[in-house]
Amino acid sequence: MNTLIGRRTLLRASTVGAAYLGLSGLFPAWARSGSAGLTPGMPTLSGEDIHLTVGQSTFTVNGRTGHAVTMNGVLPAPLIRLKEGQNVRLHVQNTLEEDTSIHWHGLIVPFQMDGVPGVSFPGIKPKTTFTYEFPIVQSGTYWYHSHSGLQEQQGHYGPIIIDPADPDPVAYDREHVIVLSDWTFLEPHVLVQKLKQEGGYFNRQKQTLAGMLREGDPEEKMSPSERRMWGKMRMDPTDISDVTAAAYTFLINGHGPQENWTGLFKPGERVRLRFINAATMTIFNVRIPGLPMTVVSADGQNVRPVQVEEFQIGNAETYDVIIQPTEDKAFTLVAETVDRSGMGRATLTTRLGMTAPVPPLRPRPTLTMKDMGMGGMDHGSMADMDHSAHGAATGAAAAMTGMDHSAHGATAGAAAPMAGMDHGSMGDMNMRDKSKVPPSVKVGVGVDAIAMSPVDRTGDPGLGLEDVGHKVLTYRDLMSLTPNPDKRAPTRTVEVHLTGNMERFMWSFDGEKFSEGAEPIRFERNERVRVVLINDTMMTHPIHLHGHFFEVVNGHTGSHPLKHTVNVLPGGKLAFDLTADAPGDWAFHCHLLLHMHAGMFRVVTVRPLEGAAA
Repeated sequence: MNTLIGRRTLLRASTVGAAYLGLSGLFPAWARSGSAGLTPGMPTLSGEDIHLTVGQSTFTVNGRTGHAVTMNGVLPAPLIRLKEGQNVRLHVQNTLEEDTSIHWHGLIVPFQMDGVPGVSFPGIKPKTTFTYEFPIVQSGTYWYHSHSGLQEQQGHYGPIIIDPADPDPVAYDREHVIVLSDWTFLEPHVLVQKLKQEGGYFNRQKQTLAGMLREGDPEEKMSPSERRMWGKMRMDPTDISDVTAAAYTFLINGHGPQENWTGLFKPGERVRLRFINAATMTIFNVRIPGLPMTVVSADGQNVRPVQVEEFQIGNAETYDVIIQPTEDKAFTLVAETVDRSGMGRATLTTRLGMTAPVPPLRPRPTLTMKDMGMGGMDHGSMADMDHSAHGAATGAAAAMTGMDHSAHGATAGAAAPMAGMDHGSMGDMNMRDKSKVPPSVKVGVGVDAIAMSPVDRTGDPGLGLEDVGHKVLTYRDLMSLTPNPDKRAPTRTVEVHLTGNMERFMWSFDGEKFSEGAEPIRFERNERVRVVLINDTMMTHPIHLHGHFFEVVNGHTGSHPLKHTVNVLPGGKLAFDLTADAPGDWAFHCHLLLHMHAGMFRVVTVRPLEGAAA
């Protein structure tokens, strides 16, 4: 059969092709629209010697151009593909006018190669080259990014895939890397300045009187009495994300929603999607309407397969999922922000040009008393608590300091459900009472709340996902594919409080910013320890420990999932068991970059037992 192509059609096709070629130069091959999936012949960086150049570039999204810090001139950075068991030398040339660095996120490396200036090495000076060299002792999905200043926000990040030495237990026919990120045309330090001036500067979804009067509005779930209670406490139940779509465009493989990155498949194929959250300040809720996902890996470590419709991915986490579309049609991949102010969007389809409907943003969530650290309480009885004495207080618990709760001392309906709380103390309840926390927590102006009754939230799907009507992944769903290697019980417990003042944008561990001379957290080499993270704030914090994997304590004893980063939900707590088997100094921090920058950072020091051989 002959096919006739009109001159106008040919010209239109060539124009589109030229425009695409001009745009695609901004992206590495694996991230370009129309990706057929990663193939052995696709240009990636691999082998024993890899060269990276950190420099300045322009970056265009949605027709607007801004300044970026990139590696090899592309955003995201080139895909690095390695093999378990090999050695690698990564030569990093810094062409910037400032220091830079690369941290190999999730990779087990000697601490001198970890890439954290001031902790494990001095950084890479301008116009110099530094060579990282280490053996590859693992497999899975990881990523790399700057640990200098706020360069990560400017585009300094990229994906890593490490193929296993043994046959992969996950069978698949095709794979796509999905790098989620957030982009702003504002200079990163301007973001910090605006947040310091007003904690809710970028929140355009605050509750309004008009909203309360809209009967049946799904965003207005609070009763008038609940609104009065939150107002008297000077707390904002819509304060979910520090930086929102008011400043951010949300990218998938460097493409904005209008640019619609597209990944191809053939019906019936098992497609592996390797999700990496490389965003600076955005937690995403990921789903593919009409297509279930089977989670097979978390943070690069294999887990027992679990089928879900949606999962929440914190900053710096990675998840591998398998999808198996059987129809010749398109599906929309949705990465909706946790505050639901915006989304990243891509398309999975059988051929270019096909699209699927893009679902609208769902109603924004609001925080509850559980997120305040009062898990399980009947909060209706608190609606008329007298907070009038705190008219000039700011922040969450600062507004509650010295509250007169004597009237509630005998109120069974209010106190009885507050699991684990010493209810005898309710007569003088004070959410900044230092007696509620260990002496290690410094309660000052930088701490506006202490969770009075934090609960284990590993069974929660994440903010706003409790009632979406389909299966959402929780940490309790995750089980290691192989038994945990260290069978020892922890010999001690270390408690770390995640603290902050949301109104003043102050963040810390145990009430002390890193810049204030916080002492390292010390472990003996090969010590088995349980670390309990208690989130005293009303914001989710993705917490990352360098140089180690730890076991998330979720009830599956012996098969706890191994992770390097965990989302700790507001007012909740999360425990992990750690074998401190990597000597050296390691960064431990919140992976919301601006929180780390503001002080939520600590050094973990692992040293040999006294008298023992190193």
